Amino acid sequence: MNIDTATLVHRPFGDLVDDILTSVVGGVVNEPIRFDLKVLTYALAEPAAGIRGITGTAAALPRTFLLAIDFVFSGTATNAVVWLDDGTRPDDDTTFYVDYFRVDSRSPLSDINVGSVTRTLTEAVGREIATVYEQINLAYLSAFVDTATGTSLDYVVAILDVTRKTAEFAEGLVTFFRTAGIDGNITISAGTRLTTTNGAVVFATTQPRTLQRGQVRIDAPVRADVGFAGEPGIVAAGTITEMSQPVAGIERVSNLDPTARAAADETDEELRTRAKSALRALGKATLAALDHAIREGRGTPVEFFDPNGPLATRSEPGTVTVVVDAEPERLPGLLDAVHSTRAAGVLASLVARYVTITPRVHATITGGISAPGQEQIRLDVVAALQAYVDGLTRGDPADGAALLAAVRAVDDVTAATIVDVVVVRADLAGPDGDAGLIEALVQAARLAPAGDDAALRAALAGAVTAAGSQAPSGAGIPDRSLLQSTAEGRAGRPAADDEIEAGTFAVSATVGTEPWWIALSMVAGDVETEAGGA
Repeated sequence: MNIDTATLVHRPFGDLVDDILTSVVGGVVNEPIRFDLKVLTYALAEPAAGIRGITGTAAALPRTFLLAIDFVFSGTATNAVVWLDDGTRPDDDTTFYVDYFRVDSRSPLSDINVGSVTRTLTEAVGREIATVYEQINLAYLSAFVDTATGTSLDYVVAILDVTRKTAEFAEGLVTFFRTAGIDGNITISAGTRLTTTNGAVVFATTQPRTLQRGQVRIDAPVRADVGFAGEPGIVAAGTITEMSQPVAGIERVSNLDPTARAAADETDEELRTRAKSALRALGKATLAALDHAIREGRGTPVEFFDPNGPLATRSEPGTVTVVVDAEPERLPGLLDAVHSTRAAGVLASLVARYVTITPRVHATITGGISAPGQEQIRLDVVAALQAYVDGLTRGDPADGAALLAAVRAVDDVTAATIVDVVVVRADLAGPDGDAGLIEALVQAARLAPAGDDAALRAALAGAVTAAGSQAPSGAGIPDRSLLQSTAEGRAGRPAADDEIEAGTFAVSATVGTEPWWIALSMVAGDVETEAGGA
């Protein structure tokens, strides 16, 4: 082992022959010297007649350094290796190895030229040693999923109960369609499982795909899963329509062409990808894994709702809901992290404490601007309001005067008013809120036999089970009470229409006693433009 790299040493044939020849003629082989970037001269341990060669590490790669190009031998006077200013030097704080001839060598062998008996025998021995080195390195690399190949890779992935799919497993293309209204990139992982409409045959994607922002659909290669070799995997067009594990942002899937027998066995790279997916799935869907993924994205999990949690935080089987505290602009990244961490078949949802506002703006703009130009102005208004909202922190209200000032600061906007503001807060109380569960408990207690504690407990437990999931849906609840006046004498009261137009209002980010985040949900259509004077 090489202590510098903690990996097996790679000894090329040429280096081995040089070392053996140097040793045969009585020289010193692989004298180790530690390199210091601040020092260029290194004395040798014994008097040397000349240097045979120097090997070491440069730019983190093995290198054979060249005499008179990278270094020189200073001669018997100083007996030192001198590194040249314009040559390649070893990496700082690494070891280089020097082969050199002794001054007083008594070896009877001295002819090491090409074709000599000494060199011919040395090359024969060196070839065998080099072969052994290569075999040892191959055995070492065959133990890792990233470097093993062929049969060795089959043995490595067998520990995960993964086997290579042969050409008997049918393959094809499946098209993933984006859900309308969903923006951003959507990643489809390798190993995503799909089934036919009747669930009779299972397929899995063999390569990852990313549906880029603005793309409506993307094709991904699939292959029949284990247990569906041969004829079962050959299905007609339009029959692969179900996803065993939901992919956020994907509405539906379909194979536009029939599947067919594969042209070859699964490649090493495809097998590696599938094995890694199987390994990652072993630690997924745990609350600790989801918690870690959210915190890495600079979000804070507030509460988990899962099927095995306490009654108050229990969700439907196969679903996990997480209430998070995060800036609105970070939510898409958190969603991607959670969906890449969850296990197959588990539907994970994020619910954030957001008060979402949708201002409706009327803007007077410079006259004579073309239709595309007016559309750009509307987009600029949305961007200006988004920039203002992005600057708010948790608990900060959205000030109407500041919103109006952001709109009026847009180029070519000569006047503007905010006609209305739609305010929606996230639902964090569950499908029916606490009211549904309370009503079920009241009814159960009313119907239970008086004085029978066992019957009462059973009735209450049944009511809790029947009430179902109390996990928050994250759906928007209109809440105009958060739209409040800032006019003198009316602060804190519901804002009137004239106060909204005047900008003397604010949208509160405090729900109950908790500070929430203000988020903007607005499109160009929420801005009405009217041409004014030139």
